[in-house]
Amino acid sequence: MAEDLVGHTLYRSTDEGLVSGRLVEVEAYCGAADPNSHAFRRTPRSSIMYGPPGVLYVYFTYGMHHCANVVAESDGLAGAVLLRAVEPLEGLDLMAARRGVSDPRLLAKGPGRLCQAFGLTRADNGTDLATGDVWVGTERRAGGPICRSYRIGVDASTDRPWRFYEAGPWTSGRRTPPGPPVPIG
Repeated sequence: MAEDLVGHTLYRSTDEGLVSGRLVEVEAYCGAADPNSHAFRRTPRSSIMYGPPGVLYVYFTYGMHHCANVVAESDGLAGAVLLRAVEPLEGLDLMAARRGVSDPRLLAKGPGRLCQAFGLTRADNGTDLATGDVWVGTERRAGGPICRSYRIGVDASTDRPWRFYEAGPWTSGRRTPPGPPVPIG
């Protein structure tokens, strides 16, 4: 599911207005088989990842940032896709106000910035992406080639190339291993 999410549009509707952005970077986390996944050890926080797919798993990290994931496995199995970055499309003024920056490239580049720009918090944990105020559009908008690399900021299983992205100004972090992006397919 991770690779397939790249190019789809993420939407959020609130009383403040609508924001949207084309997903350009995600990372897969594969549950109990993945030491970097919150579901590696089942806890009350990670239990949502064992539920039905298509809901948001939102958590607070490092005492300062929210991160949002799409639960991606069938009911009873754990797995999720971290939403790392979008190319902002709609509601840029609202995103800028939430973020306190005006440079469009910095609005939703990185998982914490994305959540701040979209106003996502722990209150959104469990939101059904089919019926809630956060959803992923069904149409995939073409962009650059989809590339894959190793995940960013993990300390175990660093040899797993489970980060999918489009190279460009909207993507966060670095490319690993060093060198040009490696297109898939």
